[in-house]
Amino acid sequence: MWFGWIEFDLLLGDVQSLKQKRTVVRPMLAEIRHRFEVSVAESGSQELHRRAGLAAGLVAADAAHVIEVLDGIERLVAARPEVELLSARRRLLSSEDE
Repeated sequence: MWFGWIEFDLLLGDVQSLKQKRTVVRPMLAEIRHRFEVSVAESGSQELHRRAGLAAGLVAADAAHVIEVLDGIERLVAARPEVELLSARRRLLSSEDE
């Protein structure tokens, strides 16, 4: 069994309040969840209105599938015109890792 997750640090475009931030972040989370069937959440910078931390994770039978899904999520986030992808960090672990 393989576990994989990816974390993003995002700079949001023309956002002036936390309420506007939600109008950018929530649809992005919903699209990731729907397209890739993964767990996803806002994971950082929640008090800052122009920054967002997002994280997505999944479990699969083989590493290749996990890598494929994480690559797809990263491409989707990077292609969003309303955000600038500052960094993406990922991790892949096997259930046999100690």
